[in-house]
Amino acid sequence: MAAPGIFLVSVLLLLLCGPGPYPAAADSQPGVKCVLFNEEYMNCTWGNEEMPTVNYSLFYWNKNTSDKAVECKHYLQHQGVRVGCHFKKNELIQFQPFHVLVNASVGGKTLEIPKRMELQDLVKPEAPVNLTIRNMSNNQLQLTWASPYPRNKCLEHAVKYKSNKDTSWTELSVNGDVFSLPSVDYEKTYTFYVRSKINKFCGRTQFWSEWSVPVIWGSNSTKGTVEEELYWFGIRTVLVPIASCLLLLVLVILLVRMERVWVILMPRIPNPSKNFDELFITHNGNFQEWTGVPKDIVESFKPNYSENICYVTELPPKDSHETLWDSSNHAPPPVPGPPAAPSEHSPYQNSYGRV
Repeated sequence: MAAPGIFLVSVLLLLLCGPGPYPAAADSQPGVKCVLFNEEYMNCTWGNEEMPTVNYSLFYWNKNTSDKAVECKHYLQHQGVRVGCHFKKNELIQFQPFHVLVNASVGGKTLEIPKRMELQDLVKPEAPVNLTIRNMSNNQLQLTWASPYPRNKCLEHAVKYKSNKDTSWTELSVNGDVFSLPSVDYEKTYTFYVRSKINKFCGRTQFWSEWSVPVIWGSNSTKGTVEEELYWFGIRTVLVPIASCLLLLVLVILLVRMERVWVILMPRIPNPSKNFDELFITHNGNFQEWTGVPKDIVESFKPNYSENICYVTELPPKDSHETLWDSSNHAPPPVPGPPAAPSEHSPYQNSYGRV
């Protein structure tokens, strides 16, 4: 299928034949609408206000690449009927004419709808993110944001805001990624939104991005976003009740096992009195009976010995004429033995003492 031939035949068919001969085909003729989302993928859809009842086929080609049309590889369907085509990033070439041809067989006749597009005019950027408010001097607020679109210099932005006292929104155009609001009232609460669009230097698109997530400031408070509010709301409504339930469960367990807890925190002093109840009650303090030690063993521990008698002799007085022993002339006197029994006829007795 030659692309130029198809294009010319289709145009002539629409101009010459018109909707008269084929009313059914004209009523179901789809309008093709393509949107390039953030230069990442593109969706082309067709159909009037009513869903199409027949399957259309889409063919496309790029100028200066090939004259041969390629059929859509990824059809979008609704209830089994084709309603569009999905294009991946590697299938798209910007700043070159992009041709599509949608055709179908309606009432035994073939209906073909050609369309020529410039992809840079079909870009719809993604909504801005990370909206941040800074409180500047002289009662002035500064709003900044970031854009996920890869070419930030090709964007223009719109900021809309209002306070809790206003009844309508104020929308202003911004070329950069900074917006300043002077003379704010600290008794009011302000809400800000931002959206983006390709500027006139990079394309002629009329597709604005979706509005960003709002950022809120006011009432003498610091900046805050809806995500932050949802985050703290989740903590208050989910984490706090769960933590309270866990704490209550721990307290119940501690109450059930209070004795064990007191043993751990304040250990008891051992009391051995219970172990000696039998000694004092049953055996009246008799350790031998309580321990069951045999009597012969007890007797073996009793002392069984006799003490030797030691005899002591008194020395003669100093004025006695008895000579003392001289170790150089005589042998030592014999060691006194047991004294002889005193004779009945002895005029006197030596005095002996027993120790």
